[in-house]
Amino acid sequence: MNNRIVSRILLLLLTITLFAGFGIWTKRQQRQTPGNNQQYYRIVTLPVPNTLSFAGEPVPLDLFYVKEALDRELSVNTYWHSSTLQLIRKSTRWFPVIDTILENNNIPSDFRYLCIVESGFENVVSPAGATGFWQLMKGTAKENGLEVNKEVDERYDVVKSTRAACKYLKESYDKYHNWTLVAASYNTGRNGLSRLMEKQKARSYYDMLVSDETSRYVYRILAFKMIFEAPESFAFYLEPDDFYRPIPVHTVEVTGRIDSWGDFARQQGISYKLLKYFNPWLRQTYLKNKQKKNYVIRIPDPPYDRTYEDFKKEIAN
Repeated sequence: MNNRIVSRILLLLLTITLFAGFGIWTKRQQRQTPGNNQQYYRIVTLPVPNTLSFAGEPVPLDLFYVKEALDRELSVNTYWHSSTLQLIRKSTRWFPVIDTILENNNIPSDFRYLCIVESGFENVVSPAGATGFWQLMKGTAKENGLEVNKEVDERYDVVKSTRAACKYLKESYDKYHNWTLVAASYNTGRNGLSRLMEKQKARSYYDMLVSDETSRYVYRILAFKMIFEAPESFAFYLEPDDFYRPIPVHTVEVTGRIDSWGDFARQQGISYKLLKYFNPWLRQTYLKNKQKKNYVIRIPDPPYDRTYEDFKKEIAN
């Protein structure tokens, strides 16, 4: 067989391989972009609605700087794909908890997105010391009924910290009688916001000149609201199995001293890591509990999923 024939055969094989590879790539792209989103990926500007509300209060989108501020946060949080995608996936684990407590305390459901802005569903600690899903300062947490000490910090307890946040939000509403100002004050503090309102003779958040962080705060909440309420409109396509599911638990009461939470976890048939995941408010590997308080410890149960309705009933009780 001469070299010319060999070259032609190799060229034919290479062509077949390229076409086959392109076909596989095309099928994968179509699978990754379901629905009508099967065009090539493009970066585009996002439509800002003509009307929008927060907690039932209208957003004045006729003001150019309001519309542009919302446009900025929509773009940032839509095109920060990895972060926003993970938040959407996590929401189905945490919204049943948060929504039930907000509802029970007569707090508008839009405040679920304030929690996302504050912590992204993580028990983070800010440089100033604000802690947990709701980023509560130590003094604020204690004022609203949470235990905070070396061994126990209930700011890390999603249920109790959400209830404490609701108490704070209700007090803010009693002061401002406006939910948008309540949201803004959660970022600045009530005293700081009131001083700014007095100096600027302002009655609305949208009329105030505030720090960059506070000026973006409510718009970030609004952007997450829009994305979460219609994720496919912002090119987030998820299948049911993509979402994080609520994990069933049972509770064990502890009224005395625990020398080792590691040993306690083993006795419950779980790892120390799992114990801490469901009880991050336990801040030491032990519990002296000199006052003999009653603590409720959450222990996860297989198969690690449940219906949202069952989960909401548990939280409500």
